[in-house]
Amino acid sequence: MSVAFTKESDLEATAADLPDRPISPHPNLVTAEGMAALDEALAQARAAYAAAQTSGDVQGDRTAMARATRDLRYYAARRASARLTEGGSEPGVVGFGSRVVLDREDGRRQSFRIVGEDEADPKAGSVSYVSPLARALMGRRAGEVVQLSGAEIEIVAVD
Repeated sequence: MSVAFTKESDLEATAADLPDRPISPHPNLVTAEGMAALDEALAQARAAYAAAQTSGDVQGDRTAMARATRDLRYYAARRASARLTEGGSEPGVVGFGSRVVLDREDGRRQSFRIVGEDEADPKAGSVSYVSPLARALMGRRAGEVVQLSGAEIEIVAVD
């Protein structure tokens, strides 16, 4: 079918039907930094929504409005459900907010901080508290060896 036979409204309807961003079923635990990042993301989503409302281009406006509305719903829901959680209650025990130094079987030493889902970034050294790595480490102490995916990981330090 030629593009000449498509309706502009079809394109607009497609843009307006963006699926919602999935929201995790887990409690929305966040560190202080994570709460600040959610606040910033919500402010940006509100600004994008306001900009989309004032845009004059109909096609661009529909797409921008759909994205802005979707992001605003997501960040408003995540901010509303966010539970600020401080570090572990027991010193030296791996918990939410802990920085853990690990030695792997292959000789690599790695350091990760256990944080909320929205703030996790393994490349930057943070993992979600619901990740398999974090779940395997929770409640453990320095010196303990943990099995993960058939490999041994030794906890070197917990901050």
